Amino acid sequence: MAYIITEPCVDVKDASCVDVCPVDCIYEGDRMFYIEPDECIDCAACEPVCPVAAIFAEDALPADQTRFIEINKDRSEP
Repeated sequence: MAYIITEPCVDVKDASCVDVCPVDCIYEGDRMFYIEPDECIDCAACEPVCPVAAIFAEDALPADQTRFIEINKDRSEP
């Protein structure tokens, strides 16, 4: 399981999550940050520091945000 960055991050891009990630698996895109699922160690350090509550564990992802699984994986723009 990985953590997923979702829609509230779009066009906000606060880097608090990047600063706390111990494995540097969060990458910056043009409009948002992305978590590389193969690099994420599921430590959850990023989730509580996100000021817009955009980060979720994959198994706790709101139903209307599931498209962000592929967006994070491919680092495609939403």
